[in-house]
Amino acid sequence: MRTRLIAGAIASGALLVAGCGSDSGGGSSQPVTAASGDVAITIKNIQFDPKTIAVKVGQKITWTNEDGIAHNVTAQEGADFKSDDLNKGQTFSFTPEKAGTIKYVCTIHPGQNGEITVES
Repeated sequence: MRTRLIAGAIASGALLVAGCGSDSGGGSSQPVTAASGDVAITIKNIQFDPKTIAVKVGQKITWTNEDGIAHNVTAQEGADFKSDDLNKGQTFSFTPEKAGTIKYVCTIHPGQNGEITVES
């Protein structure tokens, strides 16, 4: 009886984990809109997630590296910021002060990019 309960718990947990992933394309394709509060972006699997966000002027955005390799966050258009290289668990934050579109990349990994729409 105990073995069946443990097996059932393991199977239930596996189903929950399987349902929590994202598609293999990585990163969100639709912009995630944050109405208020701080905004979190995860760096994982050499991608920013969500890849595209919409925020208000003054909302703090924090990137957290969850990969086992270093990344950085570097504005290419619409703002001027560049993080140090972030190792696993390290963060970088930026607070936009004007409306517009910010395009950013990881200069270590070509093709790793994101976009922020800042609304007033």
